[in-house]
Amino acid sequence: MQEVIHRLEAGHDWPNYGGNKAGNRYSPLTQINTGNVSKLQVAWMYDASEKPDANGRRRERAIQCQPIVIDGILYGTTPELKLFALRADTGEQLWKFEPSKDDRLNSNRGVMYWENGANKRILYTVGASLYAVNAQNGQIINSFGNDGRVDLHQGLQTNLDHDVSKLSVTATTPGIIHRNTVVMGSSVSESGDAAPGHIRAFDVVTGKLKWVFHTIPQPGEFGYDTWPKDAYKKIGAVNNWSGLSLDEKRGVVYFGTGSPASDFYGGDRKGANLFANCIMALDAETGKLKWYYQTIHHDLWDRDHPSPPNLITLNRNGKRVDAVVQATKDGQVYVLNRDTGESLFPVEERKVPTNGLPGEHPYPTQKFPLKPLPLTRQVYTEADITNLSPEAHAFVKERFEKIRTDHKFAPPSTTGTLLFGYSGGAEWGGNSIDADGILYQNANEEPWELIMAERASLNKPEAPITAGNALYVTNCAACHGQDRKGSGPELPPLVDIGKKRSADEIKAILKTGSGRMPSFQHLPEKDRDAIVSFLLNQETGPKVANNQPNATAATSKSGFPYQPAYVSKVWRRFTDQNGYPGIKPPWGTLNAIDLNTGEYLWRVPLGEYPELAKKGVPTTGTDSYGGPVSTAGGLVFIAGTKDEKIRAFDKKTGKVVWEYQLPAGGFATPITYEVAGKQYVVIAAGGGRGQKIGGNYIAFALK
Repeated sequence: MQEVIHRLEAGHDWPNYGGNKAGNRYSPLTQINTGNVSKLQVAWMYDASEKPDANGRRRERAIQCQPIVIDGILYGTTPELKLFALRADTGEQLWKFEPSKDDRLNSNRGVMYWENGANKRILYTVGASLYAVNAQNGQIINSFGNDGRVDLHQGLQTNLDHDVSKLSVTATTPGIIHRNTVVMGSSVSESGDAAPGHIRAFDVVTGKLKWVFHTIPQPGEFGYDTWPKDAYKKIGAVNNWSGLSLDEKRGVVYFGTGSPASDFYGGDRKGANLFANCIMALDAETGKLKWYYQTIHHDLWDRDHPSPPNLITLNRNGKRVDAVVQATKDGQVYVLNRDTGESLFPVEERKVPTNGLPGEHPYPTQKFPLKPLPLTRQVYTEADITNLSPEAHAFVKERFEKIRTDHKFAPPSTTGTLLFGYSGGAEWGGNSIDADGILYQNANEEPWELIMAERASLNKPEAPITAGNALYVTNCAACHGQDRKGSGPELPPLVDIGKKRSADEIKAILKTGSGRMPSFQHLPEKDRDAIVSFLLNQETGPKVANNQPNATAATSKSGFPYQPAYVSKVWRRFTDQNGYPGIKPPWGTLNAIDLNTGEYLWRVPLGEYPELAKKGVPTTGTDSYGGPVSTAGGLVFIAGTKDEKIRAFDKKTGKVVWEYQLPAGGFATPITYEVAGKQYVVIAAGGGRGQKIGGNYIAFALK
């Protein structure tokens, strides 16, 4: 087993999501280096996109997958989540596996590999199914779970008095394997219908459930007193959707958790709410808690931990210290002792505003790390108003005066708040830490506008609305807005959805979910049909008041689905009149931090808007999705920007030393590996996120 563990480290291969199980995204390869990277060219290209249907239409799905490479074979997924194997030196397809058509098509960011002698398998998720596939021939392994797949609803029903089997549960990021145990996080809804986000472990060979760790503690468990009595019966989420890391020697798995449901209002969950927004360490074989470190108490701002922690050994005060590093959506970088969870740099607990919405209980203190300094701005001030043009400045300033927010922990309100921490600082692509303890992290820097509304006020009895409209407000408006205008590619507008999708297509998405959108299978079919009719402006039924039972989804005696008293009325990017971020650039950066000292080495804009560059606007940076990979060759490779380029940066200076215009956006994390003495760099150029859709995996090598 030790030989297998040693071989399955990043080097010649790229055998794990993140390169190795420590999540370092670092390669010791040096063939491609600062002296010759300018000679990189395309070595092969694999078209993973699906063929158009009989009407000539192709499903608009992107690729976020970071593939893995084992013994010269590359494994990845298509936009339709078919699993494939290629020769990693030529891109030649060896086999392709097609999952059940009944499974929801979620985003997929990677796959897992396990072997024991001749038994070699790939594990990956499609919807609520965890599949086991023979790595040698692409055949499903029927002895695993139920005919080759495990239902990820397993282990979530414990002590609940409502049925979770139809709630939205999937996994966008792969789990992690320790010996014969695969530890899984999950993606769930962020609204009142959220399933619990418990961590589960399954037997890699049989698929049987091995243990469950309750991220929302139940009676008698540590942390139960940080919630109201029996809150676990109606409050969901507190999930790990971003992935996990593993210390093989210690047998400990590390991960970050997200916020409780529902986002932005916690009136029914008074307390610190363990284990929400925590960096955690569990025994990989038993699920026993080793330690936790909560970064946000009683989260009201959706500040989930967005990526797997990174494990590294640092020099601190003349000693070597094993550390776990977690970057956050609000731009913080926590560096903790791997054995104790104690911070290696000073962190202050300060008083924060507590003037919350009626019924709310904002926590009176929050953490403020003193080192490293934040990756992004923390509060939007008048000095931050965009200077892109006088017109843009005037447009944004007028809006700023109406919604200005003077504290990063200002509770959500009905008058509105401006906040950072959604779509960055750090995002799901993670970061890279090289052998010297230097962290490379891309960060997004854009403000969002949040306006809350009392749920009852959205459908006033004196102004009745249709049943479909009421159901939309209850289930969809939190993301897409009461006005259906959405906000960008993450929360797309639905005003003219009928021009893009048929009624049957919308019904299918409501039932199964799609991408980050959860399934609404738990709603009766007639309610889903009513929402579709409303979206297509086809409702003919009578109008009803908010307080009538057929206006909203039924709530069980247990209080589930949970319906918070306040919901988001407006949740959108804070932009100028042309849609650019309403803040002075940079809007996206790449950062290098020496984690031994906590000091920044450099910070540079990442990406640009070509139309602004043509006007002579200095490089602004853009938001980016997908992370960096660093190498012993002195390079940092990263794509993920709106200008659809992949770049190589000099690790020492932050200077761009190579770039390539991809056929579509590379919103994924690249990998690097070696086959027969030749080093390759591969990126999934799947497009999306408001840009054109692609479908290619592209490999680069030296001439």
